[in-house]
Amino acid sequence: MNISKTKDILDRTYDRENPEAKDLVYLISLENKDDLTYLFSLADKVRQEYMGQGILLRGIVEFSNYCRNSCYYCGLNKNNARLARYKLTIQEIIESVDHIIKRNIKTVVLQSGECGELDYLWLAEVIKEIRLKFDIAITLSVGEWKEKEYKSWRDAGADRYLLKIETTDKKLYQSLHPQMNFDNRMRCLEILRNLSYQVGTGNIIGLKNQTLEQIVGDILFFKSGNFDMVGIGPFIPHPETKLNFEPKGNVSLTLKTVALARIVTKNAHIPATTALGSVGEEDYRINALKAGANVLMPNFTPLKYKKLYEIYPNKRCVDEAVGACSFCAETIASSINRFIDYSKGNSLKGAM
Repeated sequence: MNISKTKDILDRTYDRENPEAKDLVYLISLENKDDLTYLFSLADKVRQEYMGQGILLRGIVEFSNYCRNSCYYCGLNKNNARLARYKLTIQEIIESVDHIIKRNIKTVVLQSGECGELDYLWLAEVIKEIRLKFDIAITLSVGEWKEKEYKSWRDAGADRYLLKIETTDKKLYQSLHPQMNFDNRMRCLEILRNLSYQVGTGNIIGLKNQTLEQIVGDILFFKSGNFDMVGIGPFIPHPETKLNFEPKGNVSLTLKTVALARIVTKNAHIPATTALGSVGEEDYRINALKAGANVLMPNFTPLKYKKLYEIYPNKRCVDEAVGACSFCAETIASSINRFIDYSKGNSLKGAM
């Protein structure tokens, strides 16, 4: 252990506009308790400096689990014949958003698999209907589309878009995403930015053959892309995928990635992901909130569909009533001397 060296590297990583990859590799390799305490403490201080003490809430509505892709890590993959597929009606979506509003939450995340059968004009009508009825920020997370579709949703009133890169290593990406294309993923992120969406991305920690250097590349990508939101979660194997027998992503490594993403990006919104709450018996979302995260994402998908949106197994809260997680969030916040911020929580990237 050399805590002095760790402090020096952390301090210069925080100070530099363009942190060095070798410094981040050193930091993400830390295992000593004192070193980790200092890392998480600095990340928490950066979070407080740039984001304040509030924890933002984003209400998720998983409106469809149809998917055209066969990603090796995702339970929604098109080859999972055991999964009963569903798609919410417009009325069911509106009712879900109404539940979100009644909890005083000001952001809805409309999420689905990458469904080739999704009618982009139908989704535009959904967005318009939400915009007409509610004062709420609208985030979409529906995968890769053409500029025409992205523009129609932006014009209809969508504010934000989440498109996780999963890994920025092209070879690793291609090995996990048959029939998909890394360059197209990057192109979509660029289109979204050009259309003035607030853009989120993120990665998965613990993918097969993933290295620490690749994770560091992800963190530097979050920085260079100046993304408004960054989601980081551990890999959780699903029995109906090619990676069924691979080990779960390491919680400590995931938390270190969250902390370094906070220190490097400064004021990106970073959620304590549901996957961190589902990877083991303990709710590691609390640890993430202590390591730089500032967002929780309670689920407002209708109860009868929740279990069917099974990206990974044993997802937290799938048996609870719609919106129950929002009450849980209050308990989590008070347990770490934080509070729930019920604002829309727009990007702070223009504030630097």
